[in-house]
Amino acid sequence: MAEVKITAEVRTEFGKGAARQTRRANKVPAVIYGHGADTVHITLPGHELMMALKTSNALLNLDIDGRSELVIPKAVQRDAIKRNITHVDLLAVKRGEKVTVEVSVISEGDLAPGSNLLENVLNTLSVEAEATHIPESVTVSVQGLDAGDSILAKDVPLPEGTTLVTDADAVVIQVVSAQAEEPAADADAAGTEA
Repeated sequence: MAEVKITAEVRTEFGKGAARQTRRANKVPAVIYGHGADTVHITLPGHELMMALKTSNALLNLDIDGRSELVIPKAVQRDAIKRNITHVDLLAVKRGEKVTVEVSVISEGDLAPGSNLLENVLNTLSVEAEATHIPESVTVSVQGLDAGDSILAKDVPLPEGTTLVTDADAVVIQVVSAQAEEPAADADAAGTEA
């Protein structure tokens, strides 16, 4: 995963009024925490942050007053109507450090012929990976699976250096048979009377 470089400014004013003023300037209030260090309050440019967060588990390299800080987003708050970012909690990480993150599960391939439905029981898996090598997603092949088949978390291929945190026996994907409903007898009777 590539690092995204963003210039941040230290925030000295707090509260709702200051946060609203920051957002009006197209900036996003954020907090950096982790490694037992003091919490750092910053503002980030809104558009650059939005573009960086389009990639899941983005790795941000922040330039804060001339020093570099490597962070990953832990919580992103969005406006319920406009969907723009209103606040971000960032976790400070170091190169070589392992972090636990959620990665998306993507299925590929065709099911066995027949009336079968693919059910994604888990859309994400919790994995532990090195902070600078977090996978964006994991891909699972469902090629040829038939009704009753399932894929467990331990069966999902993970990139090298990534370990599974989710319960190994958790069902990630299962194939169920589609069942056609029989027409209701009342509907047939009503149709003949009319």
